[in-house]
Amino acid sequence: MKTPLSWNQLPRVFSEKIHALSYRQEPFSTHLPKPFLPYGNGRSYGDVCLTNEGTLLLTHGLDRFIEFNPVTGVIQCEAGMTLADILALIVPQGWFLPVTPGTRLATIGGAVANDVHGKNHHIMGSFGHHVRAFELWRSDGSILHCSATENTDYFKASIGGLGLTGLIRWVELQLIPVNNSWMWVQSQRFQNLDEFWPLNAQAEQNFPYTVAWIDCMAGGNSRGRGILFAGQHAASQNTYPVFKEKTKRIPFSPPFSLINPMSLRAFNALYYRQSVKPQGALSHYVPYFYPLDAIQNWNRIYGRQGFYQYQCVIPPDNAKEATLILLNTISKRKEGSFLAILKAFGNQPSIGMLSFARPGMTLALDFPNRGDKTLRLLADFDALVREAGGALYPAKDARMPADLFQSGFPQWEAFSHFTDPNFSSSFWKRVTP
Repeated sequence: MKTPLSWNQLPRVFSEKIHALSYRQEPFSTHLPKPFLPYGNGRSYGDVCLTNEGTLLLTHGLDRFIEFNPVTGVIQCEAGMTLADILALIVPQGWFLPVTPGTRLATIGGAVANDVHGKNHHIMGSFGHHVRAFELWRSDGSILHCSATENTDYFKASIGGLGLTGLIRWVELQLIPVNNSWMWVQSQRFQNLDEFWPLNAQAEQNFPYTVAWIDCMAGGNSRGRGILFAGQHAASQNTYPVFKEKTKRIPFSPPFSLINPMSLRAFNALYYRQSVKPQGALSHYVPYFYPLDAIQNWNRIYGRQGFYQYQCVIPPDNAKEATLILLNTISKRKEGSFLAILKAFGNQPSIGMLSFARPGMTLALDFPNRGDKTLRLLADFDALVREAGGALYPAKDARMPADLFQSGFPQWEAFSHFTDPNFSSSFWKRVTP
């Protein structure tokens, strides 16, 4: 069996043993080396889903729907189901995921374990706000039914708990109603970061989904220019355009990264000048929510050395200044991010003890792995985030220093009391004593 990796192919951690699960078997066996760690579809970045000792528990065999009520929109399914599997069932019946990350190829167990967020955090919060219950299997043989009213401590610890509290076997989720599979989407350019803030504030008042792409290569008066995308589920109508998803594939990883300052400047200039639709237009939900899913193995464009994703959240009082300094730092270092995404989080507090989403502004950046040069850049980002009172996203991390994790997630010590003693990850060992 091929050794699983994280999506950014960093770090390269090889587990002692890989054990594929199915609903027919007990997940823990005396012959399996410890510690354990669940592994879904490998769509997180870094080592949060990896361990260099013990056993990775592959959950793709936990792939059954258990129950779906098309009247109430409550669905129960096993943790290895991907969001794509769920959407294929629920959308034709008038339902949608209440919160979705930028890929539908993540598993529902991974969505709970990382308490993922989406474009609608300012309205709907994070994924954990819509989880009704789940079943947690502990390595001592105990089985906990967790909800807001039963085993509530483990409920709060496991949402955003990075797979460390045990194995989630199934999840019960409350869906949201939709009329069809289409979105009404407005797109609008902003010339610099100063223009973004009021434009985004207005969009959040009128739309449940908002997110901005940033041209991090632009300088001068154009620093932070970009495009804001605001959307809502489309109203009911008699006819819709025909949608057929087209996918492309990156066949192999080149020996070097295809992302460099020259290619980035060309791409960003072209993307910024794309046709925008400030009055709005119909878009199918797939290209709106999951544009990169149309390019299979897109992570290969970064070459065989992989890439780092850096996603931070900055508290509201410091968000404007810190975001500008981050973009200035990128420009001074002559670096650039192929994907630079800016999103405002709402004020709804997360349920999970280690949940990332919180009030403030989140910026996600991707950088090819160029060794020490890239690590020095990210260390400078760390200093800024630390000073601003921010945090980094564990699901998108391959090198976060321990002190930044502990300051960004002050409940980590209380959380550690709920971890399964036989579960661990390379990430957890890196950021805790």
